[in-house]
Amino acid sequence: MYLISDIAIKKKLMKYIITLFFTFSSILSAQTLDNKLALTVAQDGSGDFKTIQEAINNVKDNSEKRVIITIKPGKYVEKLEIPVSKSFITLKGTDRDKTIISFDDYSGKPLREPDPSGKKEFGTGTSYSFLIKGNDCTLENLTIENTAGRVGQAVALHIKGDRVIVRNCNLLGNQDTLYLSEGNTRTYFENCFINGTTDFIFGAATAYFYKCTIESLINSYITAASTPQGQSYGFVFTDCKLTAKDKSVDKVFLGRPWRPYAQTVFINTDIGSHIISEGWNAWSDARFPDKDKTAYYAEFGSKGASTKYVSQRVAWSHQLKKEEIKKYDRDLVLNGWNPNK
Repeated sequence: MYLISDIAIKKKLMKYIITLFFTFSSILSAQTLDNKLALTVAQDGSGDFKTIQEAINNVKDNSEKRVIITIKPGKYVEKLEIPVSKSFITLKGTDRDKTIISFDDYSGKPLREPDPSGKKEFGTGTSYSFLIKGNDCTLENLTIENTAGRVGQAVALHIKGDRVIVRNCNLLGNQDTLYLSEGNTRTYFENCFINGTTDFIFGAATAYFYKCTIESLINSYITAASTPQGQSYGFVFTDCKLTAKDKSVDKVFLGRPWRPYAQTVFINTDIGSHIISEGWNAWSDARFPDKDKTAYYAEFGSKGASTKYVSQRVAWSHQLKKEEIKKYDRDLVLNGWNPNK
């Protein structure tokens, strides 16, 4: 009798565990919206979520299926993050100029909450309005801005993921607007408007900019690449346009090397009269006194008001020959990744 009773108890316990497991799984599935590949964000409550971060959080972790999050017009004051566990996410605004992601952190601003590491202030890398860690993410028809003002480093968009596409977007800020921090990652920008003051496109990634407009707000530097030694490409701008906010902006450098092996190349770019004749600055410092000997800066087919100064570029920069620009074909720069597929 003891053995029969013991077996019966075990069967009942197992049945209870199985029932509990499926109940929990069902609840979890409903919470994460695993079965939905399209979500809508609207501040008026007419979508699935009122905030963008809620929508991102409800995308299944490590999914190999793309989820498109449509964002209706509005100013979304959110410090956003797509974590590394969230890939294949597309954020798509319905109106490029009226769908705005906005925040105002900056380097040196006191943290809102205690940090386990003991840090008390935001740094450049944490000052972002929007951080993308996940791979294969896409942004379309959005404005992303950092409204901290001219207070030092204040990142609007910080990208760490690989194979990220930014298309038809406005990226607005001052110093350090766009941070492409990670080496051996690839980002593609098409038909974007990017503005800022100093080093406002910077970092170690390989990035291809196509038909983008780059606006300088003050006399300073556009790019500050930190391309790692041995990486084939840094920043490549093709068929882009460089503009100035107003006539007072008339002494702007194309770039300066944040690290010794920085690479930046402009191809068939309309370069406004605000670009200084020497074009590039060596940015020597105590740690890296000879960056001009290792950095690689080049142009091909520059057009526009400042082309008469091309012959006056610094001696250590390069004017590419026609046969040399084949090296900067998009597929080669992006190492076989086609952002249009």
